[in-house]
Amino acid sequence: MKAMILAAGLGNRMRPLTDHTPKPLLCAGNKPLIEYHLENLQRAGIHEVIINLAYLGEKIRMHLGDGKRWNLHIHYSQEPEPLETGGAILRALDLLGKDTFLLINGDVWCDIEFNDVVTTPLNTTQSGHLLLVPNPAFHPHGDFALDDSGLLLEDAQKNHLHRFTFAGISLLKPALVSDYPNKREKFPLVETFRHAIAQQQLRGQVHYGYWSDVGTPERLQQLNNFLNS
Repeated sequence: MKAMILAAGLGNRMRPLTDHTPKPLLCAGNKPLIEYHLENLQRAGIHEVIINLAYLGEKIRMHLGDGKRWNLHIHYSQEPEPLETGGAILRALDLLGKDTFLLINGDVWCDIEFNDVVTTPLNTTQSGHLLLVPNPAFHPHGDFALDDSGLLLEDAQKNHLHRFTFAGISLLKPALVSDYPNKREKFPLVETFRHAIAQQQLRGQVHYGYWSDVGTPERLQQLNNFLNS
């Protein structure tokens, strides 16, 4: 199995920290955020990794190189500008191939082992399996709900279900993007999620461990305090 790490964002909410450093290279616990993902992938037995690059992408390429330090083989998908999450996957499809892959947001930190995600089988009717977490204070209304069978639903209120927040970690089939009827050069991945949910093709699981969307300097400091505690 291959993995893709999304690392092309501008990191505007993290400024001034990201004026000269791409967000995946910001440190928490004395280690760049993206290195936690690489170590987790190595433990999960995944060796082929695609990383998309745009803003300050050469700094990421120079820091990580070919991935041999982590017993990985890193491929880079260069973007002329950030193409958003859906556009990034569309551009990288040739590198990803046809098989199910693990997708990770470069700016999240989670204590789940990726092996616990990639061992989840996708049946023939599934387009993906999303990791969800309890809603953090900055996103109280969540993103999606789960029914008792693990099927993702968007209209939680209609079904009297609690919504959870997407953790930025998912197991996806490339066809989720390649077969999406409204795909274009630049678009958000959540569009494909909603399309697949309408066809009952997405499932998920809730993780109750430590998770952080490292989107602000304050949350980076909170994560740093947690890792150093």
